[in-house]
Amino acid sequence: MNTDHLEFDITTFQTDASELRREVRHFIRNELSLNSFTPHCNAWLEGFDPDFSQKLGERNWLGMTWPKKYGGGERSGLERFVVLEELLAAGAPVAAHWMAERQTGPALLRFGSNQQRQRFLPEIARGSCFFSIGMSEPDSGSDLASVRTRAEPTSGGWLISGTKVWTSHASRAHFMMTLCRTSRDSENRHEGLSQIIVDLAAPGVEVRPIKSMSGTSHFAEVILDSVFASDEMLLGTEGSGWEQVNAELAYERSGPERFLSTFPLLTAIEEGQKVHRDDYEHVRLGALIANLWTLRTMSREIASQLEVGVNPRIGATMVKDMGTMFENDVVELAGQVASGPTTARAPSDLRELYAQSVIAAPGFTLRGGTTEILRNIIAKGLLE
Repeated sequence: MNTDHLEFDITTFQTDASELRREVRHFIRNELSLNSFTPHCNAWLEGFDPDFSQKLGERNWLGMTWPKKYGGGERSGLERFVVLEELLAAGAPVAAHWMAERQTGPALLRFGSNQQRQRFLPEIARGSCFFSIGMSEPDSGSDLASVRTRAEPTSGGWLISGTKVWTSHASRAHFMMTLCRTSRDSENRHEGLSQIIVDLAAPGVEVRPIKSMSGTSHFAEVILDSVFASDEMLLGTEGSGWEQVNAELAYERSGPERFLSTFPLLTAIEEGQKVHRDDYEHVRLGALIANLWTLRTMSREIASQLEVGVNPRIGATMVKDMGTMFENDVVELAGQVASGPTTARAPSDLRELYAQSVIAAPGFTLRGGTTEILRNIIAKGLLE
């Protein structure tokens, strides 16, 4: 049994990280006093606000761990973690830059050319360049190996045709990191895949927003019809897409957004308990907080592993799976509180946050990989 990278050590923050936390909290309080935003559940996916992202860029809170020559701050991964969890806990509108800062930037640093890094990373760090992730496709679900979008070589680059779906904010992002086939099919479906950066304003790109039950449309379907991308837009080497994507998914699956999407709702439940305590609800709330602390410890340790170049594939997948269960449990408890005898204690904000979370909850088990796929990955990884 391979248990590499399944050790979740307790990581302690440096003293300067505590000062940074106070700084971020002060910034958030000030923004709330200015009515810059209203706390929202699932804000890292739905709260698209370019102005807010640029405010974070001005404070050097984007690309914090990246080299200064690419617009980064050369700070520690744990300092970045502090900023992320404070913003998520506040329900701040961070969706505009989220995909670019969370996974496109690290992918460019690890696999990209110097030209790509110089072009994209400083703008991402300023909060002025946004990326979508073009992985999922119709009829594919979480089976990335079934990707059918194809890139055919042409003079000076590639012609890309295919369809991507559930592509967050493709209607407002500038570029899409696109997983596609660049060589003919072989018996091994993992071969022949590459990642190419697609300009979403290029001819042949059609973006069709997908409206959710809430009336918002952060998801989109992206249709690529012989879209040209120059050779300079190929990430890494041709045919290495499968390995690159798996490395990238560790960033996607292990971050604090996997268990803090519903934190504003959890806070509303806790505030309600201060006013009108229900013993059963109080016990369940305590259990949730204990689970949250465990998930936070695991996620922080994975952040430390990623910082030193380790690919904690199995550990990151565990965080995502456990985070999904945790967030669904928060929504379930909130439903009981909102409909029970303690309803009179406040819940204008609790009911609103609960409604947001109920609509978002079905996606918890899908985004970043379905629960079934994740558990297959964990089981296979433990047996390798």
